[in-house]
Amino acid sequence: MADWRKFENTFCSWPAKPKGLIELIGGSYISAAPQVTYRNLLNGLRKSQIAIHAWSYFPGFDHQLQAVQAWRELRSVKSKLEKRIGYKLQNIRVGHSLGCKLHLLSPDGGRNSDRFIAISFNNYPASRSIPILKNVSSRFKMQSEFSPSPKKTLDLIKEFYIQEKNILISFRNDKIDETNCLYNCLRSRESTEDQSKIISLSGDHLTPASVGISKEIFGVKNISVERNNNINKLLKIVLQEL
Repeated sequence: MADWRKFENTFCSWPAKPKGLIELIGGSYISAAPQVTYRNLLNGLRKSQIAIHAWSYFPGFDHQLQAVQAWRELRSVKSKLEKRIGYKLQNIRVGHSLGCKLHLLSPDGGRNSDRFIAISFNNYPASRSIPILKNVSSRFKMQSEFSPSPKKTLDLIKEFYIQEKNILISFRNDKIDETNCLYNCLRSRESTEDQSKIISLSGDHLTPASVGISKEIFGVKNISVERNNNINKLLKIVLQEL
């Protein structure tokens, strides 16, 4: 199995003759090293000879800026890979939590991907995502809301996002999931023949992350067998789209 390599902020796994390409943007605070935090899911894709580009980042307040940065870097590394292998690859974008939002805000509106898989979409305001923020921001006159705001994000998706093939995955024990909100937004677009669908699985918000994540850090139970089974179900859904 090929080793991970890094171009700018993107961790890449390139099989000799990849059957397809996954472009992953993960969730807040667990995407500094996505090849580690999404290890089990990504290793399953690697075993199936799928090329993987996983963007690494720390969350900021300007999500539009980060969306543009991610899109540019993923486009650049995709060009490198296709030049190396000599053929075009089917390209599926995968987002988890905040990563869904960053993909949905990409400058191309999703047109340069074959489809999008949104896992545990989350679009909460900064005050709910970072509870301590309200007191800190007022004291130090810091920026206190994400840009674009949750409402503006949905407005932008409705107006500019053109990808028709979207698979929205939610987990039954996910307390911060907003998949239904995204689904309604996508279905309300007048400019596309929307084919979005929702798939519900057992699990919680961190199910896509690797089994080894510590409950001391994230405050969730780490039930290895159950989480591993849920990751396998998720993996099967992704592979069916390639």
